[in-house]
Amino acid sequence: MKYQLYYWPGLPGRGEFVRLALEEAGADYVDVARDDDEGGIEALLAFLNDQKNPMPPFAPPFLKAGKLVIAQSANILMYLGRKHHLAPANDAERLFANQLQLTVTDFVKEVHDTHHPLASSLYYEDQKPEARRYTEIFLKERVSKYMGYFERVLSHAKGKKFLIGGKLTYPDLSMFQLVEGLRYAFPDASRRAERRYPLIVALHDRVAERPRIKKYRASNRCIPFNESGIFRHYPELDG
Repeated sequence: MKYQLYYWPGLPGRGEFVRLALEEAGADYVDVARDDDEGGIEALLAFLNDQKNPMPPFAPPFLKAGKLVIAQSANILMYLGRKHHLAPANDAERLFANQLQLTVTDFVKEVHDTHHPLASSLYYEDQKPEARRYTEIFLKERVSKYMGYFERVLSHAKGKKFLIGGKLTYPDLSMFQLVEGLRYAFPDASRRAERRYPLIVALHDRVAERPRIKKYRASNRCIPFNESGIFRHYPELDG
């Protein structure tokens, strides 16, 4: 089965968490909005605006898997995890994997709000003072809250290599992307913060060296971070 991933072209965003799982799984997929042969962005918009769809996605990313249409990154990853052996086998750990991913989702929302604290409909330039104030608190309080939590989870994990047990699962891939994104958006702040989270840094490095992830990151399928996505680098915010 060939998956169809629908996400905005030109930015990693929330779609990247799904792409990493598809790549690690070696799954056959197409990034629809980036492929003119699949209909490009028009195909994505047509799907979103289909008024006859009784179970429409609210927003990208969403994934077509045969007749299934699955929206929301955490929901997609829960499906792919079970399908491609990127999730734990027992119920308790499988639910914990989803719990971790939902926590990642919360973190990502707060990262987004560092440059858009008032409204997504406004330009960053229209909310710079608010963004600066929000980011000061985010870097001082929220990064340590989230990263400290994930570091604690890793400290209890078997071998302290992956978040759940001794085998990579999809939340590990998402932690890799979080670290990458924070390093891009806040290079100075991240450099200081990472000294307190050696297990997270080691997990990031471990994921980076996985053959399929390494190959993907070096390919043109991997979209570089930019100032249109969730993780944006504005030097004035990197306190």
